[in-house]
Amino acid sequence: MKIKKVNIENFKCFRGKFTLDFNEGVNILVGNNEAGKSTILEAIHLALSGLLNGRYLRKELSQYLFNNPVVNKYIRRINRGLECPLPYILIEVYFTGEDNAKLEGNGNSEKSKSQGVSFKIQFDENYKNEYEELIKTELHTLPIEYYKIEWKSFAREAITARSIPLKSVLIDSSSNRFQNGSDIYISKIIKDNLDDKQKAGISQAYRKVKDIFMKEDSVKDINKKLNDTSQISSKSVKVSIDLSTKDAWETSLMTYLDEVPFHQIGKGEQCIIKTNLALAHKKSEEANLILIEEPENHLSHSKLNEFVKKITAKCSEKQIIISTHNSFVANKLGLENLILLNNQKQTRLSDLDPSTFDFFKKLPGYETLRLILSKKAILVEGDCDELIVQKAYMKSHDGRLPIADGIDVISVKLTFERFLKIAKQIDKKVAVVTDNDGNVKALEDKYAKYIGGDSSICTFYDSVIDSGDLKIGDKKFNYNTLEPKLLKANSLKRFNKIFSTNYDEIDDMHKYMKHNKTDCALMLFETSKKVDYPEYIKEVIEWCDEE
Repeated sequence: MKIKKVNIENFKCFRGKFTLDFNEGVNILVGNNEAGKSTILEAIHLALSGLLNGRYLRKELSQYLFNNPVVNKYIRRINRGLECPLPYILIEVYFTGEDNAKLEGNGNSEKSKSQGVSFKIQFDENYKNEYEELIKTELHTLPIEYYKIEWKSFAREAITARSIPLKSVLIDSSSNRFQNGSDIYISKIIKDNLDDKQKAGISQAYRKVKDIFMKEDSVKDINKKLNDTSQISSKSVKVSIDLSTKDAWETSLMTYLDEVPFHQIGKGEQCIIKTNLALAHKKSEEANLILIEEPENHLSHSKLNEFVKKITAKCSEKQIIISTHNSFVANKLGLENLILLNNQKQTRLSDLDPSTFDFFKKLPGYETLRLILSKKAILVEGDCDELIVQKAYMKSHDGRLPIADGIDVISVKLTFERFLKIAKQIDKKVAVVTDNDGNVKALEDKYAKYIGGDSSICTFYDSVIDSGDLKIGDKKFNYNTLEPKLLKANSLKRFNKIFSTNYDEIDDMHKYMKHNKTDCALMLFETSKKVDYPEYIKEVIEWCDEE
């Protein structure tokens, strides 16, 4: 049994309904921070296990699980005396594979006959009268005390994790939560590997430690002094080891590696050990679904290579969902498995037309992820254009590079349309900076299907067509590329100073800049002298500052 798709409503960053389909094998979630990658993994694991951050959610209900804009809208409307339904969270996981009558029915938001489970956090009607009294006063928070969890199969039967044949294990190797110096995540993994007899044995051994501790003369002296001098209570006061619960040892014992406390070893080694333990313990062996949160954290390239091989080898028969920012992970596990997330929209490289998909499969993946993970992207024709756009941005932004503000300038040569197909599908804000090459109409026609309307794609070019008599060899010189436009915006005298040249004719400078494109771009990028930029370059810099 595998996951076919998940529906998520109003959970954390997801406002309204979000649906995501999955492959039966490997699925790679890629998106910027706040795109919802981690939330998707958490939602799936919650609906299958009832656990969030390793704890049963029934005891951990919080307003902050709900989408914040949804909650704020509810509070505003209620306080204005307007009707507004209480917010709810719904997570539905649809299954595919062997039939299971106990899970099959139309008890889902789509009313379709399917196999799956529904996990809903909603208002408990038993508190209706109390709630109606409450909203007569001003609300500042969601009345979470009136909420309940409804966990059912699509057959509308109440379920628990035991009832669900599809088991999941969530591996978050980046998590470093400590309690009394012990890493909670690794402690839980080790606990899961122990049977009941072993747990009882370690609990008894831990109690013996208390007896030995309390018999120490120094401890006896301390407790006697506390009782003799303390006015805290009429009752006996003493220090001891925590044995308030039968499982107190879980949060008190520390894991060591080669005599070094676990939390003192390198972060990369921690990631590898946690993941290997999680993949090896019995719950992982039982699990059909492996959820992995950013496996690249703290790992060198060579360690990451070894790490990815181990994941794929150990989970070859399982369904895997991985979130990542790393192009190597994406490429290693297959770009055909890539799911791109942006603004609650999704696309897959495999959904693109075959020629575009083949194009991106041949790339190392770096440029693809740069486009996806940026706040905004500026696509330019070449490395020289990239340097000039970055320098123009720095001029008006206190010397900051665009990337410092989440804006990535990417050289795509003449493959603009390949990148724009992705940008359009995920609604990414993208600017195309290009030469007009003496034919504005052809340029407008080329990009017509990507711009206009509510498109987030804009094009920037010089609408003026320049001409001249210069020839280089047998070819007419193109006066409508970046270098001639830069020279036109400045002066021959200024560029002679920047380039340390001594040309008297404009066309001589044109020839110099054409034959030394990269050197000229570097000198313009590094110069402290004043440089003016063509209008279309200024316009794209203004676009960067728009919301």
